[in-house]
Amino acid sequence: MFLSCGKVFLRTCVAGSRHVTGRPLAGVCASHVCTHSSDGLTLRGSSAARGFLRLKMAQSSLDSVRGASTGTLVVTEPLNFWAGKRVKPRQQTNPEPVFEPATGRVLCQLYPCGAEEVDEAIKSAHSAYLQWSKLAGTERARVMLEAARIIRERRDNIAKLEVINNGKSISEALVDIDIAWQSVEYYAGLAGALAGQHVQLPGGAFAYTRREPLGVCVGIGAFNYPFQIATWKSAPALACGNAMVFKPSPMTPVTAVLLAEIYKEAGVPDGLFNVVQGGAETGSLLCQHPMVAKVTFTGSVPTGKKVMEMSSKGVKHVTLELGGKSPLIIFKDGDFENAVKGALMANFLTQGQVCCNGTRVFVQRDIMPKFLEEVVKRTKAIPVGDPLLESTRMGAMISKPQMEKALRYVAQAKKEGARVLCGGEPYVSSDPKLKDGYFMSPCVLDNCTDNMTCVKEEIFGPVMSVLPFDTEEEVIARANNTTYGLASGVFTRDISRAHRVAANLEAGTCFINNYNISPVEVPFGGYKMSGFGRENGQVTMEYFSQLKTVIVEMGDVESVF
Repeated sequence: MFLSCGKVFLRTCVAGSRHVTGRPLAGVCASHVCTHSSDGLTLRGSSAARGFLRLKMAQSSLDSVRGASTGTLVVTEPLNFWAGKRVKPRQQTNPEPVFEPATGRVLCQLYPCGAEEVDEAIKSAHSAYLQWSKLAGTERARVMLEAARIIRERRDNIAKLEVINNGKSISEALVDIDIAWQSVEYYAGLAGALAGQHVQLPGGAFAYTRREPLGVCVGIGAFNYPFQIATWKSAPALACGNAMVFKPSPMTPVTAVLLAEIYKEAGVPDGLFNVVQGGAETGSLLCQHPMVAKVTFTGSVPTGKKVMEMSSKGVKHVTLELGGKSPLIIFKDGDFENAVKGALMANFLTQGQVCCNGTRVFVQRDIMPKFLEEVVKRTKAIPVGDPLLESTRMGAMISKPQMEKALRYVAQAKKEGARVLCGGEPYVSSDPKLKDGYFMSPCVLDNCTDNMTCVKEEIFGPVMSVLPFDTEEEVIARANNTTYGLASGVFTRDISRAHRVAANLEAGTCFINNYNISPVEVPFGGYKMSGFGRENGQVTMEYFSQLKTVIVEMGDVESVF
């Protein structure tokens, strides 16, 4: 099962502040009518002989979400999508229940895709790629801008469905969907900027390079940011002219198909973005398919190793965004209020289920007592409960096994000598509908040492380990003493120290005087066992394209024969 990883950028998005009106590709729209039936969505109408089909399916799929509350929604529509429509697997056997984390009730049944379905989805993607890759970048951009507009328009309902399936608070989910449309919009802006280089050679000859798409890319997502990860992977892929087959986590299958419908409505060719559901077996089929050119994976280190191994047999391009045990370093000269807020942001977003979380909080010894007092006070005040309530700041963990795993880490920490200052227990709500939900009270651990299990291993739950330090040299050495290298952070007013520490920390990202912000404009990815390749930023276009060199001789061939 593919688990782990994700991130959030908490920014207030002013309505219309980044609004760019997208237009469907000229001459490629069709008129359709959408109606409901007892079996789900029914479509009728006619399409133009040429062009891309545009249907308002995603909006219809979201209609039932608008009035839903925690514990009331059941999803019955097919969750797979290829060739421009939702698809039921041929073999509807051995379904896996998908649970609503806040209540523990079954939200839907997941039918994993087998070899036939995977092959069909990939061939559909390849057919669409042949059309899409021939368009100019500006033409692709117009379609992507329309997709961004639709996501922005429907953010509230998409976020609501995300909460029901994922368990995080609605306040976080709304930001996740904002980041999603911003990602699609950002890469739409880069689609027309793909360019090569001209090189003058002796004798009037010259060479130039072409940046070309890879073909069919596979995206494998995680449970903590289901919709956002789907856009982070698909937006740069589509901007470069590729197609994508996306497999969500089997624990959060319900929102990726909405993105597929939105892309279709915006005007992409049928099959350009497909969704296949399933677990490890389905993922293996995707990684080993001969028509797949690239695999981009977000998840745990053990699964990432398997993805890399399977993909290597076909010499495929691979991007891995894996786990972390990131250090957050707080110097005594740092702004104390911001440091406390940064520590909370570094540990408790999405119930602690964030790969880049700064779960090893190193605090300079002089301010350790004051820091612990304040961070414990604020941790105890975090509102835990119904994730659809606007006042909630911590929802439910993704599953009962994940919650129990985090609780075991707390118990092990106590055995090894750590002190629980608050939390670390199952949270029981007074709301009866939440009695079977997967809630855990946020935990702060003191008296920790570097060799403790809770300090060395990724817990993926709301558990903060606080450790004292004395000198800059000491804390850098301790911070780097890990097999991970995804993120890091430092709070200090000393600008020289800030940049010096950032330069010496072995991590793909270093936050200075903040933590856990991920604007789409800057690259994100890891060092060491946290993976390679990047998501976000302009550089990601290079990871979804390949370079061709063309050499042109303007004179006669000089031959040694």
